[in-house]
Parts: sequence; structure tokens; C-alpha cells
Amino acid sequence: MKQKGAALSLAAALVWPGMAWCLALALGRLLEGGSGIWPLALIFIALGAVRAALEAAAQAVLARQADAEIAALRAEVLAGEVATVEPSDLGGPGALAALVAEKLDALRPYLMRYRPAMLRARVVPVVILGLAFWHSWAVGLVLLVAGPVIPVFMALVGWAAKDASARQMDEIGSLSDLLVDRLAALADMRLVGGGEAVVAGFADASERLRARTMAVLRVAFLSSTVLELLSALGVAMVAVWTGFSLLGLVAWGGEVSPAVGIWLLLLAPEYFQPLRDLAAAWHDKAAAEAVQGDVARWRAQARAAVMRGAGTVPEGPLVLRGVVARGIAYPDIQVQPGEKLALMAPSGAGKTTLLRVLAGLEPFDGSVTVGRVPLREIVDDWRGGLGWMPQGPQFLGRSLRYNVGFGAPLRPEVVAQAALSGVVAALPKGDLTVLGERGAGLSGGEARRVTLARALHGAPRVLLADEPTADLDADTAEAVTEGLLAFDGTLIVATHDARLAGRMDRVIHLGA
Repeated sequence: MKQKGAALSLAAALVWPGMAWCLALALGRLLEGGSGIWPLALIFIALGAVRAALEAAAQAVLARQADAEIAALRAEVLAGEVATVEPSDLGGPGALAALVAEKLDALRPYLMRYRPAMLRARVVPVVILGLAFWHSWAVGLVLLVAGPVIPVFMALVGWAAKDASARQMDEIGSLSDLLVDRLAALADMRLVGGGEAVVAGFADASERLRARTMAVLRVAFLSSTVLELLSALGVAMVAVWTGFSLLGLVAWGGEVSPAVGIWLLLLAPEYFQPLRDLAAAWHDKAAAEAVQGDVARWRAQARAAVMRGAGTVPEGPLVLRGVVARGIAYPDIQVQPGEKLALMAPSGAGKTTLLRVLAGLEPFDGSVTVGRVPLREIVDDWRGGLGWMPQGPQFLGRSLRYNVGFGAPLRPEVVAQAALSGVVAALPKGDLTVLGERGAGLSGGEARRVTLARALHGAPRVLLADEPTADLDADTAEAVTEGLLAFDGTLIVATHDARLAGRMDRVIHLGA
């Protein structure tokens, strides 16, 4: 199926010798004062229609094939990222986004032009060369000498084009990474007056990308100019020999009639055309190879997969034995159902990593069981019963209601438990007020209470909270603490707050 479009394109190209013969025969008869050109004209028109139909069908098939192949690659990358817990090492999230959203589209010209051009370049010149030698060894010799010069030159240019395209693709990924990093820190940079530095950084990165792009274009224009010159010289030599032969000034190379001479003249440009098409698509190949290199590097990465397990969570304690994650060894821990546990440790000791292990989001060595059943076997149902309160509140650019319950009405008991009623009342449209992606319209304490409401909305069995009272004033911290203590399931809190930890059932000090 992959070669169907290229085969149709080849069939369209092979129609031309028949069309050229009809045209040459008609012109030859006119020069000799003959008649009977209308049947030839009708055949020429019919063959032209066939050629146009084949070319249109080829382009349609090639477009569908290119769309399907690019869509499959994009789906593969996206599915692979969703299925792994570690980020790609292509350079950053911006580079990965550039690969999925922009770079993969660079394969389209390669799939639609280079593959058909390669097949035509392998077949059409050989067919025309055979026809030329059949009628005149001189014309065949000219084509035989001029033709191979083009592939040799293409190979020489191809090395430079490949390097230039690879550097251009790397620069696109770097610019995307820079954009992601600067957008993430935009508010802080505005506060410290770093706007000019950000603009200057983007200007420098854009200038580097412009230079890389112009380098690719310079190679493309230079190679196209030289190839057009070689093709023109080859056609000119055939035209000179044919003219001198018809005038009787050349006696070697075989005698040709006016019709055959015109036919050879019409075939000569078509002999070079597939090679010129291949040369034009050679740069598409260089760009595609750069993208395929990124895809191959992405595929070669060994990353831990997201745990999957469809079993049902049983009743019983949560038990950790010999757990090691990200090089950190954790103590053996047993958490009874309904227990409230505080994890305390210095920054960097692995509190957040341990919460991610308990959520089934972090690869680990050792044993984590729930009711004596390994977490890996029941992790899907386990995650369905989790409430998660991250240290850094994250929001969607949607309403408060959507950010808490994905559009479901706010439950009164959740609003009360998270002390959210005052927040909702203060917003201009209540819980239908649209929040910015960074929580615009909310203070830090209000954002933390919205995050608590989101964690409680699904009535979870287990609630994991990461530094829930960090950077909050005493009153807001007390409100968040009371909301956590009112939770009637298993509560595990990672915190530096001694007051919060002192109100838990038990405290475990990590890194001791």
C-alpha cells in the first residue's frame, strides 16, 4: 500500500513517451506536407487525460498515506509519553511539543515527493535512455554521460543539506524549550524587571533559527542552480545534434527523420525531469532524516512505564517494605485504614517522591501492598480512590466549578470542609468565575483551599497532601488544617509544619 501512490506517479510519467510520439509524428507529417494529424491529436488528448487522472490519483493516495503515517507517529509519541512516568530527554517539554506539533509535519514533503521521485528516477531515465539508443547512439551517449553527473552532485550536496537540516531542527526544538521556560516564569520576570532580557533572549534565539534556515535555503538554491545548468546543457547538446543531423551536417550517430528528431527532443527534458525532481526533494529527505533521528532517539529511551493493574482494592493496611525510589531508601511503613500520618523531613529528603510512590506515579524497587495485595496489581482502582493535593496548585483556564469537579456542582459539605464559601462569595460570578491557568483571581491561600476542595470532591478513600500549609498565614493554615482533619479516610501528609504534624495520629521522620 505504501508504494501505491509512487506507482501511480510512475505510471503517469511513463505515459509521456506515447504522448510525445503522437505530437512528434503529427509535427513530422506537417513538415512533410502530409495529412492525418487529427487522429494523432485525439490520441494525444486521450493520453493527456489518462496522465492527468493518474497524477491526480497519485497525489490523493500519497496525501492519504502521508496523513496516516504522520498521524500514527504522532499518536505513538503521545501514547508513549502518557504511558511513561519520566519525561523525554529530547531537550525539554518544548522540544517534545515541537516534535509532535511541528517537526513531524516536515515528513509530509518527504512522503509525498521524495519517495515517488526516487521511483521515477530509477525507471523513467532508463526507459528513455533505451528509446534514445534505439534510434540514435549519439543521443543515447549524450544522455548517458550527462545523466549520472546529477546523482553524483546530489550526493555531494546531500551531506551539507543533511547537516544544515539537522541543525535547523535542533534550533526549532531549542526555541520551543526557551518559550516554555520563559512563559512558566513570566510573572516572576515581570516582577524583577527582566522583560528586556527576555525579549533580547528571544531575539537571539530567533536570529540563530533564521541563520540555520537560510543555510538550508542556500544549499537548496545552489544545488538547484547547478542541476538546472547541467540539465539545460544536456538538452542543448541533444538539440544541436538533432538539428545538425536533420540538416545533413552530421553523418554519424544514426539517421533520423523529422518525426524521430522531434521525438528525441521532446524526450530529452523528460529524461532529466525525474532527476531534477529527485534533486528538489533531496532537501525534503534531509529534513525528514533529521526528524526521523529525533523519533529514533525518542524510541531508544528506556523509561519506566506507568503502572497498570485492574484489580479491586481490598480492605487492609497500606504497607511499605524496602522501598527505594530515585535513589532514596525509605523506612518500612504501615498505615492503617483511617489513620492520619505526617511525613516530616528536610527539603530534598524525598517526601514528595514517597507520595508519588504511594499514588502509583513513581517507579520504585521494593514492596508496596494494600491489604496484602501488591499495589501494581490494583493500581488503577487505587488511583480512582485517591485525593491528591499537590504543593503547587495547578488550574485549568475554566470556571472554579470546573477546576474543582470538572463541571459538576460543588457539594456543600466539600465547600464547608475546604472553607471555600467565602472564596466563592467573593468571586464576581461565584463558582462560574473563570480562573486563569495560574489561578488568576485567587490569592495563595484561596488557591490552596480550591486544591483541597478538588481533592475532596471525589469522596476519596485516601488523601495525599504535599505541604498543604506551606507559605500560608496562620488563619488560612488553620482553616486548611481543620479541613484535612475533618477527612474521614486515610490521610498522609508531607509537611514541614510542626503544628500540623502534631495534630496527626502519628509522625514519621524520613532521612533520620
